[in-house]
Amino acid sequence: MIIRDQSALLAPVERDLRLDLFRGIGLWMIFLDHIPHDVVAWLTLRNYGFSDAAEFFVFISGYLVGWIYGPIVAGGWFLAALKRLWRRAAEMYVAHIMLFLLFTAQIARTVRRFDNPMYADEFNVHNFLDHPDILIGQALSLRYKPVNLDVLPLYITLVFASPFIVWCLVRRPNLTLAASVVLYALSRWFNWNLASYPPGTTWYFNPFCWQLMFVFAAWCGIGQVEKVAKWVWSRTVMGLAAAWIAFALLIVMTWHIHALEAMVPKWMIKAIYPIDKTDLDMLRFTHFLALAIWVTYFVPRHWKALHLKWLRPVILCGQHSLPIFCLGVFLSFSAHWILTQYTKGVWEQLVVSFVGIMIQIGAAWLLDRARKVPELFVKVTEVEEPDEVTPNSAPATAAMAPASR
Repeated sequence: MIIRDQSALLAPVERDLRLDLFRGIGLWMIFLDHIPHDVVAWLTLRNYGFSDAAEFFVFISGYLVGWIYGPIVAGGWFLAALKRLWRRAAEMYVAHIMLFLLFTAQIARTVRRFDNPMYADEFNVHNFLDHPDILIGQALSLRYKPVNLDVLPLYITLVFASPFIVWCLVRRPNLTLAASVVLYALSRWFNWNLASYPPGTTWYFNPFCWQLMFVFAAWCGIGQVEKVAKWVWSRTVMGLAAAWIAFALLIVMTWHIHALEAMVPKWMIKAIYPIDKTDLDMLRFTHFLALAIWVTYFVPRHWKALHLKWLRPVILCGQHSLPIFCLGVFLSFSAHWILTQYTKGVWEQLVVSFVGIMIQIGAAWLLDRARKVPELFVKVTEVEEPDEVTPNSAPATAAMAPASR
Protein backbone atom coordinates (compact mmCIF):
# COMPACT_ATOMS: atom_id res chain seq x y z
CA MET A 1 0.00 0.00 0.00
CA ILE A 2 1.35 3.42 -1.03
CA ILE A 3 1.28 6.00 1.75
CA ARG A 4 0.86 9.49 0.33
CA ASP A 5 1.94 12.60 2.15
CA GLN A 6 -0.55 15.35 1.34
CA SER A 7 1.89 18.03 2.53
CA ALA A 8 4.27 17.10 -0.32
CA LEU A 9 1.79 18.59 -2.79
CA LEU A 10 0.92 21.64 -0.70
CA ALA A 11 4.37 22.61 0.56
CA PRO A 12 5.53 25.87 -1.09
CA VAL A 13 8.78 25.87 -3.05
CA GLU A 14 11.01 28.89 -2.55
CA ARG A 15 12.28 30.25 -5.85
CA ASP A 16 16.04 30.27 -6.25
CA LEU A 17 16.75 33.45 -8.20
CA ARG A 18 20.30 32.27 -8.90
CA LEU A 19 18.91 29.66 -11.28
CA ASP A 20 16.87 32.28 -13.13
CA LEU A 21 19.87 34.60 -13.25
CA PHE A 22 22.24 32.08 -14.79
CA ARG A 23 19.57 30.69 -17.10
CA GLY A 24 19.00 34.23 -18.36
CA ILE A 25 22.74 34.73 -18.85
CA GLY A 26 22.80 31.43 -20.73
CA LEU A 27 20.00 32.60 -23.03
CA TRP A 28 21.91 35.74 -23.89
CA MET A 29 25.06 33.72 -24.52
CA ILE A 30 23.19 31.33 -26.83
CA PHE A 31 21.78 34.28 -28.78
CA LEU A 32 25.23 35.83 -29.20
CA ASP A 33 26.96 32.52 -30.02
CA HIS A 34 24.43 31.85 -32.78
CA ILE A 35 25.46 35.04 -34.60
CA PRO A 36 28.51 34.07 -36.71
CA HIS A 37 31.57 36.31 -36.39
CA ASP A 38 29.93 38.59 -33.83
CA VAL A 39 32.45 40.57 -31.81
CA VAL A 40 30.06 40.65 -28.82
CA ALA A 41 30.21 36.84 -28.68
CA TRP A 42 33.66 37.26 -27.15
CA LEU A 43 31.81 37.90 -23.91
CA THR A 44 30.40 34.37 -23.83
CA LEU A 45 31.81 31.47 -21.84
CA ARG A 46 32.86 29.28 -24.74
CA ASN A 47 35.73 31.65 -25.55
CA TYR A 48 37.29 31.20 -22.11
CA GLY A 49 36.73 27.59 -21.16
CA PHE A 50 35.71 24.12 -22.27
CA SER A 51 32.01 24.39 -21.36
CA ASP A 52 29.34 26.79 -22.59
CA ALA A 53 25.66 27.67 -22.17
CA ALA A 54 24.49 24.14 -23.03
CA GLU A 55 25.90 22.83 -19.74
CA PHE A 56 24.16 25.74 -17.96
CA PHE A 57 20.74 24.74 -19.23
CA VAL A 58 20.99 20.99 -18.77
CA PHE A 59 22.31 21.34 -15.23
CA ILE A 60 19.72 23.91 -14.17
CA SER A 61 16.92 21.83 -15.69
CA GLY A 62 18.07 18.70 -13.88
CA TYR A 63 18.55 20.54 -10.60
CA LEU A 64 15.04 22.01 -10.74
CA VAL A 65 13.53 18.61 -11.49
CA GLY A 66 15.21 17.05 -8.47
CA TRP A 67 14.55 20.01 -6.19
CA ILE A 68 10.85 20.46 -7.04
CA TYR A 69 9.71 16.92 -7.80
CA GLY A 70 11.96 14.96 -5.45
CA PRO A 71 9.79 15.71 -2.37
CA ILE A 72 6.62 15.05 -4.38
CA VAL A 73 7.79 11.63 -5.52
CA ALA A 74 9.11 10.87 -2.03
CA GLY A 75 5.65 11.72 -0.69
CA GLY A 76 4.07 9.01 -2.83
CA TRP A 77 2.80 11.23 -5.64
CA PHE A 78 4.76 9.73 -8.53
CA LEU A 79 1.84 9.88 -10.97
CA ALA A 80 1.26 13.54 -10.16
CA ALA A 81 4.92 14.29 -10.92
CA LEU A 82 4.79 12.17 -14.08
CA LYS A 83 1.68 14.00 -15.29
CA ARG A 84 3.23 17.44 -14.76
CA LEU A 85 6.62 16.57 -16.25
CA TRP A 86 5.14 14.84 -19.27
CA ARG A 87 2.90 17.83 -19.84
CA ARG A 88 6.01 20.01 -19.75
CA ALA A 89 7.72 17.69 -22.24
CA ALA A 90 4.66 17.94 -24.50
CA GLU A 91 4.76 21.75 -24.28
CA MET A 92 8.42 21.71 -25.27
CA TYR A 93 7.68 19.32 -28.15
CA VAL A 94 4.94 21.59 -29.51
CA ALA A 95 7.23 24.60 -29.10
CA HIS A 96 9.99 22.77 -30.99
CA ILE A 97 7.71 21.88 -33.90
CA MET A 98 6.33 25.41 -34.12
CA LEU A 99 9.85 26.82 -33.89
CA PHE A 100 10.98 24.43 -36.62
CA LEU A 101 8.19 25.49 -39.00
CA LEU A 102 8.57 29.21 -38.39
CA PHE A 103 12.37 29.08 -38.48
CA THR A 104 12.48 27.23 -41.81
CA ALA A 105 9.88 29.66 -43.18
CA GLN A 106 12.08 32.56 -42.07
CA ILE A 107 15.10 31.06 -43.81
CA ALA A 108 13.12 30.23 -46.97
CA ARG A 109 11.83 33.79 -47.19
CA THR A 110 15.34 35.17 -46.71
CA VAL A 111 16.72 32.88 -49.42
CA ARG A 112 14.02 33.99 -51.85
CA ARG A 113 14.26 37.68 -51.00
CA PHE A 114 18.01 37.96 -51.34
CA ASP A 115 18.39 35.17 -53.91
CA ASN A 116 21.11 33.65 -51.75
CA PRO A 117 20.95 29.85 -51.25
CA MET A 118 23.85 30.07 -48.77
CA TYR A 119 21.40 30.44 -45.87
CA ALA A 120 19.60 27.21 -46.69
CA ASP A 121 22.88 25.28 -46.82
CA GLU A 122 24.35 26.99 -43.76
CA PHE A 123 21.36 26.17 -41.55
CA ASN A 124 20.70 22.68 -42.91
CA VAL A 125 17.26 23.43 -44.40
CA HIS A 126 18.15 22.88 -48.06
CA ASN A 127 16.80 19.31 -48.02
CA PHE A 128 13.61 20.45 -46.32
CA LEU A 129 12.92 23.07 -48.98
CA ASP A 130 13.43 20.42 -51.68
CA HIS A 131 11.51 17.58 -50.00
CA PRO A 132 9.12 19.03 -47.38
CA ASP A 133 6.82 15.98 -47.52
CA ILE A 134 9.60 13.69 -46.28
CA LEU A 135 11.29 16.08 -43.91
CA ILE A 136 8.08 17.00 -42.05
CA GLY A 137 7.80 13.41 -40.84
CA GLN A 138 11.48 13.36 -39.90
CA ALA A 139 11.04 16.61 -37.96
CA LEU A 140 8.00 15.27 -36.08
CA SER A 141 10.06 12.27 -34.95
CA LEU A 142 12.90 14.64 -33.86
CA ARG A 143 15.26 13.06 -36.38
CA TYR A 144 15.65 16.12 -38.61
CA LYS A 145 16.79 19.35 -36.96
CA PRO A 146 18.09 22.54 -38.58
CA VAL A 147 21.17 24.20 -37.14
CA ASN A 148 20.55 25.92 -33.77
CA LEU A 149 17.53 23.71 -33.04
CA ASP A 150 19.49 20.72 -31.68
CA VAL A 151 19.18 21.43 -27.99
CA LEU A 152 15.39 21.34 -27.55
CA PRO A 153 15.07 17.66 -28.55
CA LEU A 154 17.66 16.86 -25.86
CA TYR A 155 15.59 18.70 -23.24
CA ILE A 156 12.41 16.97 -24.39
CA THR A 157 14.04 13.56 -24.04
CA LEU A 158 15.50 14.27 -20.60
CA VAL A 159 12.31 15.80 -19.21
CA PHE A 160 10.30 12.86 -20.57
CA ALA A 161 12.57 10.44 -18.71
CA SER A 162 12.86 12.62 -15.60
CA PRO A 163 9.95 11.12 -13.56
CA PHE A 164 11.66 7.74 -13.59
CA ILE A 165 15.04 9.33 -12.87
CA VAL A 166 13.63 11.13 -9.83
CA TRP A 167 11.85 7.96 -8.67
CA CYS A 168 15.17 6.10 -8.69
CA LEU A 169 17.05 8.98 -7.09
CA VAL A 170 14.59 9.22 -4.22
CA ARG A 171 15.06 5.53 -3.40
CA ARG A 172 18.69 4.84 -4.31
CA PRO A 173 20.40 8.19 -5.06
CA ASN A 174 24.01 7.03 -5.17
CA LEU A 175 23.20 3.83 -7.06
CA THR A 176 21.19 5.83 -9.62
CA LEU A 177 24.07 8.26 -10.10
CA ALA A 178 26.46 5.33 -10.52
CA ALA A 179 24.15 3.80 -13.14
CA SER A 180 24.17 7.14 -14.98
CA VAL A 181 27.98 7.11 -15.00
CA VAL A 182 27.98 3.54 -16.36
CA LEU A 183 25.53 4.51 -19.14
CA TYR A 184 27.72 7.49 -20.01
CA ALA A 185 30.84 5.31 -20.22
CA LEU A 186 29.13 2.60 -22.26
CA SER A 187 27.59 5.05 -24.70
CA ARG A 188 30.98 6.64 -25.36
CA TRP A 189 32.71 3.25 -25.64
CA PHE A 190 30.13 1.70 -27.99
CA ASN A 191 29.15 4.96 -29.76
CA TRP A 192 25.53 4.76 -28.70
CA ASN A 193 23.42 7.63 -30.00
CA LEU A 194 20.01 8.26 -31.55
CA ALA A 195 19.66 8.23 -35.32
CA SER A 196 19.13 11.52 -37.09
CA TYR A 197 18.43 12.63 -40.65
CA PRO A 198 19.90 12.27 -43.24
CA PRO A 199 20.63 8.55 -42.74
CA GLY A 200 24.00 7.85 -41.22
CA THR A 201 23.95 10.89 -38.94
CA THR A 202 23.16 11.07 -35.22
CA TRP A 203 21.92 13.64 -32.72
CA TYR A 204 24.28 16.54 -32.14
CA PHE A 205 23.58 16.29 -28.38
CA ASN A 206 23.84 12.60 -27.50
CA PRO A 207 21.15 12.01 -24.83
CA PHE A 208 22.92 8.86 -23.57
CA CYS A 209 25.89 11.03 -22.61
CA TRP A 210 24.22 14.31 -21.66
CA GLN A 211 21.95 12.45 -19.25
CA LEU A 212 24.94 12.35 -16.87
CA MET A 213 24.82 16.13 -16.42
CA PHE A 214 21.04 16.00 -15.93
CA VAL A 215 21.10 13.11 -13.45
CA PHE A 216 23.98 14.61 -11.49
CA ALA A 217 22.11 17.91 -11.26
CA ALA A 218 18.94 16.14 -10.08
CA TRP A 219 21.08 14.26 -7.54
CA CYS A 220 22.22 17.63 -6.23
CA GLY A 221 18.67 18.95 -6.36
CA ILE A 222 17.23 16.30 -4.05
CA GLY A 223 19.77 17.36 -1.40
CA GLN A 224 22.58 14.85 -1.83
CA VAL A 225 25.18 17.54 -2.47
CA GLU A 226 24.62 18.88 1.05
CA LYS A 227 25.98 15.63 2.44
CA VAL A 228 29.35 16.23 0.77
CA ALA A 229 29.37 20.04 1.05
CA LYS A 230 32.33 20.13 3.43
CA TRP A 231 34.48 18.37 0.80
CA VAL A 232 33.08 20.14 -2.26
CA TRP A 233 33.83 23.59 -0.85
CA SER A 234 37.02 22.64 0.94
CA ARG A 235 40.21 24.57 0.22
CA THR A 236 41.75 21.61 -1.57
CA VAL A 237 38.85 21.07 -3.98
CA MET A 238 38.42 24.78 -4.61
CA GLY A 239 42.13 25.10 -5.32
CA LEU A 240 41.95 22.23 -7.81
CA ALA A 241 38.87 23.81 -9.40
CA ALA A 242 40.66 27.14 -9.80
CA ALA A 243 43.67 25.40 -11.37
CA TRP A 244 41.40 23.54 -13.80
CA ILE A 245 39.63 26.77 -14.81
CA ALA A 246 43.02 28.42 -15.43
CA PHE A 247 44.21 25.42 -17.46
CA ALA A 248 41.06 25.49 -19.61
CA LEU A 249 41.56 29.23 -20.19
CA LEU A 250 45.13 28.63 -21.35
CA ILE A 251 44.09 25.86 -23.76
CA VAL A 252 41.23 27.89 -25.22
CA MET A 253 43.50 30.91 -25.69
CA THR A 254 45.72 28.78 -27.95
CA TRP A 255 42.74 28.56 -30.32
CA HIS A 256 42.77 32.33 -30.71
CA ILE A 257 46.46 33.15 -30.21
CA HIS A 258 48.55 30.66 -32.17
CA ALA A 259 51.77 31.83 -30.55
CA LEU A 260 50.60 30.22 -27.32
CA GLU A 261 50.13 26.86 -29.01
CA ALA A 262 53.85 26.14 -28.75
CA MET A 263 53.53 26.21 -24.95
CA VAL A 264 51.32 23.12 -24.95
CA PRO A 265 53.25 19.80 -25.15
CA LYS A 266 52.30 17.52 -28.03
CA TRP A 267 51.46 14.65 -25.69
CA MET A 268 48.96 16.89 -23.94
CA ILE A 269 47.40 17.94 -27.23
CA LYS A 270 47.00 14.30 -28.18
CA ALA A 271 45.48 13.50 -24.79
CA ILE A 272 42.86 16.24 -24.61
CA TYR A 273 41.72 16.55 -28.23
CA PRO A 274 39.11 16.33 -29.57
CA ILE A 275 37.05 18.03 -26.88
CA ASP A 276 33.78 16.49 -27.94
CA LYS A 277 30.54 18.37 -27.33
CA THR A 278 28.24 15.74 -28.83
CA ASP A 279 29.22 13.10 -26.26
CA LEU A 280 29.84 15.58 -23.41
CA ASP A 281 33.58 15.26 -23.12
CA MET A 282 34.70 14.90 -19.52
CA LEU A 283 36.81 18.03 -19.92
CA ARG A 284 33.62 20.00 -20.52
CA PHE A 285 31.81 18.28 -17.64
CA THR A 286 34.57 18.88 -15.10
CA HIS A 287 35.15 22.45 -16.29
CA PHE A 288 31.50 23.23 -15.64
CA LEU A 289 31.68 21.64 -12.19
CA ALA A 290 34.76 23.72 -11.37
CA LEU A 291 32.91 26.88 -12.38
CA ALA A 292 29.85 25.82 -10.38
CA ILE A 293 31.92 25.33 -7.23
CA TRP A 294 33.31 28.87 -7.37
CA VAL A 295 30.08 30.51 -8.54
CA THR A 296 28.03 28.97 -5.73
CA TYR A 297 30.73 30.05 -3.28
CA PHE A 298 30.55 33.71 -4.31
CA VAL A 299 26.81 33.77 -5.10
CA PRO A 300 24.93 32.31 -2.10
CA ARG A 301 21.26 31.43 -2.25
CA HIS A 302 20.10 34.64 -0.56
CA TRP A 303 22.56 36.98 -2.25
CA LYS A 304 21.16 40.49 -1.81
CA ALA A 305 22.20 41.61 -5.29
CA LEU A 306 19.66 39.19 -6.79
CA HIS A 307 16.95 41.67 -5.83
CA LEU A 308 18.63 44.69 -7.42
CA LYS A 309 16.87 46.33 -10.35
CA TRP A 310 19.83 46.07 -12.71
CA LEU A 311 19.71 42.26 -12.53
CA ARG A 312 15.95 42.10 -12.99
CA PRO A 313 16.03 42.02 -16.83
CA VAL A 314 18.26 38.94 -17.04
CA ILE A 315 16.31 37.20 -14.26
CA LEU A 316 13.06 37.83 -16.13
CA CYS A 317 14.53 36.23 -19.24
CA GLY A 318 15.57 33.21 -17.19
CA GLN A 319 12.08 32.86 -15.72
CA HIS A 320 10.61 32.56 -19.23
CA SER A 321 13.37 30.44 -20.72
CA LEU A 322 11.40 28.47 -23.34
CA PRO A 323 9.75 31.38 -25.21
CA ILE A 324 12.87 33.54 -24.88
CA PHE A 325 15.01 30.74 -26.30
CA CYS A 326 12.66 30.37 -29.27
CA LEU A 327 12.67 34.12 -29.80
CA GLY A 328 16.46 34.15 -29.58
CA VAL A 329 16.71 31.66 -32.45
CA PHE A 330 14.78 34.01 -34.74
CA LEU A 331 16.71 37.05 -33.55
CA SER A 332 20.11 35.42 -34.06
CA PHE A 333 19.27 34.48 -37.65
CA SER A 334 17.87 37.97 -38.27
CA ALA A 335 21.08 39.49 -36.94
CA HIS A 336 23.09 37.10 -39.12
CA TRP A 337 21.42 38.04 -42.39
CA ILE A 338 21.49 41.74 -41.55
CA LEU A 339 25.24 41.60 -41.00
CA THR A 340 25.74 39.38 -44.07
CA GLN A 341 23.63 41.39 -46.52
CA TYR A 342 24.58 44.88 -45.43
CA THR A 343 27.70 45.26 -43.30
CA LYS A 344 29.84 43.42 -40.79
CA GLY A 345 31.32 46.45 -39.10
CA VAL A 346 32.04 46.39 -35.38
CA TRP A 347 29.48 49.08 -34.61
CA GLU A 348 26.81 47.23 -36.57
CA GLN A 349 27.60 44.03 -34.65
CA LEU A 350 27.26 45.91 -31.38
CA VAL A 351 23.93 47.40 -32.44
CA VAL A 352 22.27 44.15 -33.61
CA SER A 353 23.49 42.34 -30.50
CA PHE A 354 22.21 45.07 -28.19
CA VAL A 355 18.87 45.34 -29.99
CA GLY A 356 18.41 41.56 -29.89
CA ILE A 357 18.98 41.43 -26.14
CA MET A 358 16.64 44.38 -25.59
CA ILE A 359 13.91 42.62 -27.58
CA GLN A 360 14.36 39.54 -25.40
CA ILE A 361 14.08 41.68 -22.26
CA GLY A 362 10.94 43.37 -23.61
CA ALA A 363 9.34 40.01 -24.44
CA ALA A 364 10.20 38.65 -20.99
CA TRP A 365 8.66 41.74 -19.36
CA LEU A 366 5.44 41.30 -21.36
CA LEU A 367 5.27 37.61 -20.44
CA ASP A 368 5.79 38.47 -16.79
CA ARG A 369 3.01 41.08 -16.90
CA ALA A 370 0.70 38.59 -18.60
CA ARG A 371 1.44 35.98 -15.96
CA LYS A 372 0.32 38.37 -13.22
CA VAL A 373 -3.13 38.82 -14.77
CA PRO A 374 -5.57 36.75 -12.67
CA GLU A 375 -6.67 33.44 -14.14
CA LEU A 376 -10.39 32.83 -14.47
CA PHE A 377 -11.60 29.34 -13.67
CA VAL A 378 -15.18 28.34 -14.42
CA LYS A 379 -16.16 24.95 -13.08
CA VAL A 380 -18.97 23.20 -14.88
CA THR A 381 -20.53 20.15 -13.27
CA GLU A 382 -23.07 17.82 -14.79
CA VAL A 383 -26.30 17.11 -12.93
CA GLU A 384 -28.26 13.98 -13.75
CA GLU A 385 -31.78 14.64 -14.96
CA PRO A 386 -34.54 12.94 -12.97
CA ASP A 387 -36.36 10.07 -14.57
CA GLU A 388 -39.67 11.91 -14.44
CA VAL A 389 -39.99 15.66 -14.89
CA THR A 390 -43.05 17.15 -13.24
CA PRO A 391 -44.62 20.31 -14.60
CA ASN A 392 -43.66 22.20 -11.46
CA SER A 393 -39.98 21.23 -11.58
CA ALA A 394 -37.46 23.23 -13.58
CA PRO A 395 -35.13 21.17 -15.77
CA ALA A 396 -31.64 21.05 -14.28
CA THR A 397 -28.90 20.54 -16.82
CA ALA A 398 -25.81 22.15 -15.41
CA ALA A 399 -24.59 24.12 -12.46
CA MET A 400 -22.03 26.77 -13.01
CA ALA A 401 -19.82 28.07 -10.24
CA PRO A 402 -18.92 31.74 -10.30
CA ALA A 403 -15.55 32.64 -11.69
CA SER A 404 -12.88 32.75 -9.04
CA ARG A 405 -9.38 34.08 -8.99
